[in-house]
Amino acid sequence: MAVRKPPITTREYWAPGHAACAGCGCAIIMRLATKAFSEAMEEKYGDPDAFAIAHATGCMEVVSAVFPYTAWKAPWIHVAFENAAAVASGVEAAWKKLGYKGKILAFGGDGGTADIGLQALSGMLERRHNVVYIMYDNEAYMNTGIQRSSSTPYGAWTTTSPPGKYSIGEDKPKKWVALIAAAHQIPYVATASIADPYDLYRKVKKAAKIDGPAFLQIHGPCVPGWRIPPEKTVEVAKLAIETGVWPLFEIENGDIRNIKFQRFPKDGKFKKPIEEYLKLQGRFKHLFKRPEAIQELKEQIKAMWRVLGKEVELP
Repeated sequence: MAVRKPPITTREYWAPGHAACAGCGCAIIMRLATKAFSEAMEEKYGDPDAFAIAHATGCMEVVSAVFPYTAWKAPWIHVAFENAAAVASGVEAAWKKLGYKGKILAFGGDGGTADIGLQALSGMLERRHNVVYIMYDNEAYMNTGIQRSSSTPYGAWTTTSPPGKYSIGEDKPKKWVALIAAAHQIPYVATASIADPYDLYRKVKKAAKIDGPAFLQIHGPCVPGWRIPPEKTVEVAKLAIETGVWPLFEIENGDIRNIKFQRFPKDGKFKKPIEEYLKLQGRFKHLFKRPEAIQELKEQIKAMWRVLGKEVELP
């Protein structure tokens, strides 16, 4: 039986001609997220253009706004690396004072969100600004030279966490900002991935329609940073889900006890080994000479699922 998929609007807010790499996962996020946001604004306010974007410095800002050109077809403001959430808060407050109807969308990468933007994000969520913040997670500071961030997974090569005789690459667990956001007891938190565009689209629409703050952490592979062929971007993202590396979930009002999972095996047993995910990426190539490091990564993934309330088995 065929599964009916929800329609996706033909309106475009992320124009062709941007300078992103071929196969860029985060460029897919930009396009899908803005489409979903406009559809939500049309359904909620009767105006698909009733939104503005605050965008932190990073890959997607750089590739979309090479002066004097822009890829954006919506009101868009480029702000400093660390303060997309702060500027979005100010714009939202101004709109409220002026009586404008609509919502603010903020974008930041993992560096500008999990690291130097975390304080501004926390303030925005705590103050309950009517903003949707999307963290596009490519797991390193890709724009400035592939340096590690606190969202870089254990064992990954970056230019500041190189593997060597005494190093396996990044030696710390990945930070899940979605769980930090949920601790603020905001109306909506979710994770998503370009590997499931309809799930991504649905979650962004849901977030946009909610009154109050919402946060999404969305997985988007980086071709040069992950050392993958451009045609493998979606395949790699799909394997992250199928091996248990990337969980898909929703949390409402901070109630992690009632977390809703998507694409989670009923028996908690992931069928594909994590090695299938790792072997497609040059950033993990060195781990196959260090099987104990792969085992450590598996243990960290199991620990992450326990935080989410699930016991899992990884082959």
